Amino acid sequence: MKTNKVRIVFHPIGKRGIVKSGVTILEASRELGIGIISICGGQGRCGKCKVVILKGAKNLSPLTEAELKLLSEHEIKNGYRLACKAIITADLEVYIPESSRTGRQRLQTEGIEVPVPPNPVIRKYLLKLPQATLEDLRDDEKRLLDALKDQYGFSNLEVDYNVLITLPEIIRKENWIVTVVIWNNKRVIAVEPGDTREKCYGFAIDIGTTKLAGFLLDLNSGKVLSVVSRMNPQIPYGEDVLSRITYAMEGFDKLEELNKVITEAVSGMISEACRKAGVKEENVYEIVAVGNTCMQCLFLNLWPKYLGLAPYVPPVKRGVDVKASTLNLKANKNANVHFLPVIGGFVGADNVAVILTSNMMESDEIIMAIDVGTNTEIDVGNREGIMATSCASGPAFEGMHIKYGMRAATGAIERVFIEPDTLEVHYKTIDDAPPVGICGSGLVDVIAEMFKTGIINEYGKINGELANETSRIRRGEKGYDFVLAWAKETGIDSDIVITQADVQELLKAKAAIHTGAALLMKRLGLTVKDIDKLVVAGAFGNYIDPESARIIGMYPEIPLNKIVFVGNAAGTGARMALISKEMRTKAEKIKEFVRYLELSADPDFTEEYMKSLFIPHADKSRFKEILMLVEKTRRKKT
Repeated sequence: MKTNKVRIVFHPIGKRGIVKSGVTILEASRELGIGIISICGGQGRCGKCKVVILKGAKNLSPLTEAELKLLSEHEIKNGYRLACKAIITADLEVYIPESSRTGRQRLQTEGIEVPVPPNPVIRKYLLKLPQATLEDLRDDEKRLLDALKDQYGFSNLEVDYNVLITLPEIIRKENWIVTVVIWNNKRVIAVEPGDTREKCYGFAIDIGTTKLAGFLLDLNSGKVLSVVSRMNPQIPYGEDVLSRITYAMEGFDKLEELNKVITEAVSGMISEACRKAGVKEENVYEIVAVGNTCMQCLFLNLWPKYLGLAPYVPPVKRGVDVKASTLNLKANKNANVHFLPVIGGFVGADNVAVILTSNMMESDEIIMAIDVGTNTEIDVGNREGIMATSCASGPAFEGMHIKYGMRAATGAIERVFIEPDTLEVHYKTIDDAPPVGICGSGLVDVIAEMFKTGIINEYGKINGELANETSRIRRGEKGYDFVLAWAKETGIDSDIVITQADVQELLKAKAAIHTGAALLMKRLGLTVKDIDKLVVAGAFGNYIDPESARIIGMYPEIPLNKIVFVGNAAGTGARMALISKEMRTKAEKIKEFVRYLELSADPDFTEEYMKSLFIPHADKSRFKEILMLVEKTRRKKT
């Protein structure tokens, strides 16, 4: 009897797999090594295995009595099911809420610290007001403004309407002593009873396509008080920016849907950061956000349609200020949100933040910066000029389209070494757990190691003749597979393999990055010898072995001692702009200073991309050092 197979995708960890129809979501998760909490062991009693059905709700068994009892009407309406009771009959996409997950997702929040003297746009001033009398009948607003002028020299200030609502009570509450919160020396956004000058906070947020990183700062000192991170909840709507733009283009209601999920996530992060630091949300007065241009549109609810259509023009390039209340963010009701400027349709504020962090615009050295991600941005230049581009490297390094690919979570293979003599594999997993898949850094290692040991050639083709020497190479569904981990070693009772299709998918992703770097250098008249420093930014970039990346031709052949890892530079740049007016002004200058190269319009794009699909590159003369290393490894084997 033939058993039907169904395809299931688990978000946000991006794990995909084929399971038998007729199993529960919980059973499928166990088979694929996905951790879902189930205190009662799948008996439908604890209600801890709640999941959200994103696609294919009709491909599940009807709601059971246990689900009707343990799920609220609101949860049922919004697609929640109990993983232990929902039986799969056809293809399905599932989101596992954080409260239902075991293990951990590795989210990069750290970045280098760049010292910046605090000079925020938010300032607090202690004010002693003269009491109203029959002889002094000035209205409360004028009394406030006059005192600010007399005591601090302010003129032409505006008072926010929301301040006026409670102003009469506030100024009289503490015997006419108040703290006034002023934004950018232009507007009074809050008046608080007594002396609250020490309670002055801001929040910086890096809105990545895949991950979110947030930082609560004391605006008086510039000190980071707490750090929070999450997966981007827009992932179920599309793994990359083009998918999300396409979804938003279905109508303004779809755009609002994408906007709502991201603003709710950021709002939740502000609350979490405040709880960690013992801070009240009402004392958060300024929020600075960065992200690529698509994320700017989706966060600010701007129509993104023309980002996806040539010539890829963004709605606005300058930095945008909007009230936090307009975006329904949990902060002071008059708090300001500032989204840093963007450079082009696919080079956004996160890249401006990287340039800000690397100090490229003031450097005498020629710097190349690569922020590796689903959408990879590359900059090359110094004080004499900077050119930037964006590469559609795609989500392959996040595990999409890779048979056993996954994001960097517990059980993901993150490091690989293959013995050249025996082709035996040594690997390291996140949290040293049994392997359940392989994440981006492990994928880069695998391709490099397979090339060094002759398992694949310069075209990326797996050498089937080696099947006579090792059982790790065997016939798969579409060509040869290479076994990384045997079923008995794994947490999924299945061999974890790299397929021929996986290799080709990864070569396309690395080729996109190399093409961007090569064309930038070509347009600037530079070679790798002219590059004084390679700055690698981003969560993924921070974990990649630079030698492996060079071996496969993902990075140009820049000496390893010239490579600097800066972690989440976008988050660092957001923090710099949060605490410093000067950095915000500098960000606007970067927007004007940087020239944008649209790769798809470059006449040499197709040729360079095709060359970059080889390992390390079709022009072998450019990679002599790497090829000598590979040849040495292969000679050792023979």
